[in-house]
Amino acid sequence: MICPDLRGAGWTDAPPTGYTREQLLADVVALLDALELDRVSLIAHDWGALLGYELCLSAPHRVRKYVSLGVPHPFIRLDPRLLLTIARHGWFEPVIAAPFLGPRLLGRGRQRLTHHLLRGFTTNRNTWSEHDIELFAGQLREPARADAASVLYRCFIMRQAARIMTGAYRRSRLGTPTRVLIGAEDPMMRPEFLGGFEEHTDDFGVEFVDGASHFLVDERPDVVLERALEFFAPPGRCHEAATGT
Repeated sequence: MICPDLRGAGWTDAPPTGYTREQLLADVVALLDALELDRVSLIAHDWGALLGYELCLSAPHRVRKYVSLGVPHPFIRLDPRLLLTIARHGWFEPVIAAPFLGPRLLGRGRQRLTHHLLRGFTTNRNTWSEHDIELFAGQLREPARADAASVLYRCFIMRQAARIMTGAYRRSRLGTPTRVLIGAEDPMMRPEFLGGFEEHTDDFGVEFVDGASHFLVDERPDVVLERALEFFAPPGRCHEAATGT
């Protein structure tokens, strides 16, 4: 298993530029090429999952199967209720994207915004230990990484959300077998918002996971692992892969 930190995240370099959809996608393709991986099974979360869809759509020959965590598919229909939900719970996105303000709130002082992003989107506020929080908050105290996070929201995440909302993918087709796992208690995701994929996909499924909000890997690692192993297993070995035997 290979778990890369994308540009600007984790311990990967955080250059001042390159946070566009095109460059981030090129980064992933270049990584696959460097590792001599022609085709992979892919699992991704949040903005990494948005990029995962881009890889499946633009280079379907590189992805065998795909599991998306915590974000919807790119074929959702515009719904006023969804816009209201985003405005209520996703207010932080334009704040982070704002030059100067976003990096300052993420990386300076008591980092209340960073703490809110981690603790405010979990079912159990004790999901994250103080050590866990510090792993993320400590990285964002580096000015280059706080700047990278702001540019990422400004140049990729918000633009990608706008593309989805305005129907940019309505003429696309997702041929990659794909499963979406959404936390049942995620305030931004409801079943009525996630339709619209039927006409644009070949093999697609959505599951809402009880006992989780946005951070499924941390709140319900058992479910994520079981679903991924079962889905990625070669034909005839689903049971063995799911049970770990």
